[in-house]
Amino acid sequence: MALAKIKSTKTPATKSSISKGRKPKRFKPAYTPDEMVEIFRRFSVQRPEPKGELEHVNPFTLVVAVALSAQATDIGVNRATRELFKIADTPEKMLALGEDGVIAHIRTIGLYRNKAKNVIALCRMLIDEFGSEVPSTREDLVRLPGVGRKTANVVMSMAFGIPTLAVDTHVFRIGNRCLMAPGRTPDEVEEQFLKVIPDQYLFHAHHWLILHGRYTCKARKPECEHCVIADLCRSPEKTCPIPAPLVELPPQVIGV
Repeated sequence: MALAKIKSTKTPATKSSISKGRKPKRFKPAYTPDEMVEIFRRFSVQRPEPKGELEHVNPFTLVVAVALSAQATDIGVNRATRELFKIADTPEKMLALGEDGVIAHIRTIGLYRNKAKNVIALCRMLIDEFGSEVPSTREDLVRLPGVGRKTANVVMSMAFGIPTLAVDTHVFRIGNRCLMAPGRTPDEVEEQFLKVIPDQYLFHAHHWLILHGRYTCKARKPECEHCVIADLCRSPEKTCPIPAPLVELPPQVIGV
């Protein structure tokens, strides 16, 4: 699949910085371009074809699954949607279930009532404005109820093959902890990552970073002894400077 080069835009100065005559803080990369190439090269060796871990059967079920995953685990969402998607894999079928029908399947997910409401509203908009098809542009996707920039980026990448970088809690943590792309908000971290991720690795970067954060650079305590970039990492929390052996990991098992 050909990679499209994404141009990042500069974050505009805030009103407070303008009013006080201060310039916005400039991003100073902690890694050289060669080091970033090596970091993602190692990720590519470790997981040549990384995959998202949310179960789905088409773009519609993907956008629903990603929207439901906010403040929830992929495993929990998969358990809740496994039967749901068997009977409602189109906007029309989901709409026919109604909010109560959706709730009956997703009540184990946090914020399930509001999420069920958004899913039904999302279905109505897809039917009324998009001919029941999930749009492929970020501008259209973020108009859908319950769909923010992160969800839109995931759908663009996984459903339509458009290189994007969705910043979830794992990507946000790595960007700041490892000083790769520090930022106060997901949007800032996304902007900084897009400046430093080598173009040839952008398409899979989202999944590599998520999986690295989920299984190695964990939130509570990073497992540096299992990290393939431990020698390159500049995190103040690093506990081991010796990289783990660079070997291809077993294929991902989705839906367990």
